[in-house]
Amino acid sequence: MTPAPLHVVPGACGHDCPDTCAWVVEVRDGRAERLSGDPEHPFTRGTLCAKVNHYLDRVYHPDRVLYPLKRAGRKGDGRFVRVSWDEALADIASRWNAIAAESGAEAILPYSSAGVQGLIQQESLDARLFGSMGCSGLDRKICGAVAAAGLSATIGCGTGIDPEQIVHSRFIVLWGTNTIVTNLHFWPLVREAQRRGAKVVVVDPIRTRTAEAADWHVQIRPASDAALALAMMHVMIRDGLVDHDYVSRHAVGYDALVERVKEYSPQQVARTIGLPAEEIERLAREYATTQPSLLRPLIGIEHHRNGAMQFRTLACLAVLSGAWKHRGGGLARSTHKLHFAVLDMDRVLMPEVHKPGVRVLNMRDLGKDLCDRDLRPPIRSLIVYGANPMVSMPNQARIREGLQRDDLFTVVHELFLTDTALYADYVLPATSQIEHLDLSPAWGHLYLALNRPAIEPPGESLPNTELFRRLARALGRTEPWLFESDESMLRGALASGHPWLDGITFERLWEEGYARLNCPEDWRPFANGGFATRSGKAELYSESLLEQGHDPLPWAGEIRAADGLQLITGKALHFLNSGYSNMEPLRRRAGDLFIEVHPEDARARRLASGDAVRVWNERGEVRAVCSVSDRVRPGVAWMPFGGFVDAGGTRRAVNVLTAEEPTDWGGGSGFYDAFVEVAPAEPLPQA
Repeated sequence: MTPAPLHVVPGACGHDCPDTCAWVVEVRDGRAERLSGDPEHPFTRGTLCAKVNHYLDRVYHPDRVLYPLKRAGRKGDGRFVRVSWDEALADIASRWNAIAAESGAEAILPYSSAGVQGLIQQESLDARLFGSMGCSGLDRKICGAVAAAGLSATIGCGTGIDPEQIVHSRFIVLWGTNTIVTNLHFWPLVREAQRRGAKVVVVDPIRTRTAEAADWHVQIRPASDAALALAMMHVMIRDGLVDHDYVSRHAVGYDALVERVKEYSPQQVARTIGLPAEEIERLAREYATTQPSLLRPLIGIEHHRNGAMQFRTLACLAVLSGAWKHRGGGLARSTHKLHFAVLDMDRVLMPEVHKPGVRVLNMRDLGKDLCDRDLRPPIRSLIVYGANPMVSMPNQARIREGLQRDDLFTVVHELFLTDTALYADYVLPATSQIEHLDLSPAWGHLYLALNRPAIEPPGESLPNTELFRRLARALGRTEPWLFESDESMLRGALASGHPWLDGITFERLWEEGYARLNCPEDWRPFANGGFATRSGKAELYSESLLEQGHDPLPWAGEIRAADGLQLITGKALHFLNSGYSNMEPLRRRAGDLFIEVHPEDARARRLASGDAVRVWNERGEVRAVCSVSDRVRPGVAWMPFGGFVDAGGTRRAVNVLTAEEPTDWGGGSGFYDAFVEVAPAEPLPQA
């Protein structure tokens, strides 16, 4: 028999990752046979990460939710029965209408994050529906917002240069980022810069794979990043290494900064930072005198209580050095805002239909808010999509307590029965990325990709957009803008008229898969100043921060000290937060939940590698396997973040141990300011 023809469909990864890879899906007889990186895409270069290489196993996993499910047991037991979409939607709408009539729509909390990171599937019709209903808003600032807020205090925005310009850099500081694991496709550009003569420095409390591959690992104490940057500025000012021409023309507050950094000589802060003064001096001099120099900070340093100030302080370094003048110089962080600045986002989100004055709750505080008896109105219903807060948010025990409330009506839209879905009253089946249409802006490069659906959704699974159309209809809503098609919204977003979108049409993206924004090849956003601050200059002294009650000058912030070991968590190679953690081959490769401690700390606690240990603090306890390693500093412990069950087999993850500690500003959480103790436990059962 002649085999059916093979169809090749271009698309893009929808995971929360800076790489936003372009992929191609090979389909025969309606079934996806192969998914691979697009070899023509200049950033993806034909390769996918260790997780996404198994994406089709996720699509066709036998445990996937394919039909609406209704709870049939106690919350958390995971017992459900299949129901029809009509039954589920009618019940949800009836309950929501009753809640809104009795308590107001603010008693309903839509809870979503970047589980699917695309223009319309992440946020579009849901924003229109819930905003027009007057439901509680959600401050989605757990990741990225603190960095943007900190940088904005100095340079007026949270982005920087085109990351691909790193090949022109000659002194690269990867600050708080494990690039090889979490930004894999950026690493070849770093290597290319090295081949051209660049030195690569990693600033990180942990000797990550990236630190091991760098020319120099600067292993500081956690949360001392701002102190290090201030000490570097002290050296630059003291030794005449500041670009005074650039600073005098394009910055304000230099004289006040000079006075502030007198407190931060390398000798004064060496103990705080955990480095010899000589190493701080060397880093400052090499950074200031090797141009173009580039700072590349990502997520790591914002997860401290002083996270925003740390980013603000780093931004000051790039101003004093004058690095913005040079191609490949300055600072490179997220490019997301560059994409969203050129797309017509108001056309997608329609802020004009949102009810004004509605309360906004921080996603970080979900457990606290669910358990708060004084919250008025209380949260009576929760709908979760694109998120698994039981794993990804702090204080897991409190979130579980809130989700177990008998009077909380919970709906989860998901591919699998996640830790959060186990507590739902309804679990509704969601599409995977190869089953829906979306536009994929990137936060690690300037390529915009169209994700074409390659196969029909299995069972009765629905994209986010179609779910909200059906919910709107069930609620009795008739406004046409609640039922706009996916293609219409995407076309509208592309029709902004911004010059960076010239020639980038829906038709072109449909045929070619992706296009680079029309950013000039040699784009230096602040070479001649033009910062997006109130003054139009880089604000080394910030009147805006002063008005908000913060120190107007950079400072090291409060570096917490406590008994026990400071817990740092990091991304795992085989999981994306909780994603993929239900797939047995990847779970085997990831192994049991483990904790790394320094040999000094292990000796003090009579621990050895391979020991079963208890890891605990005032919030809870997990079981783990001990790993004794000098990858971590004394006084620091490292555990992988994500969908690990603990080594005793219980559905408890690292976030049992973290608290909802707010950052200084920006709305994030001080995940990395948790302290734990570690002690031997009973041996783990043999497999």
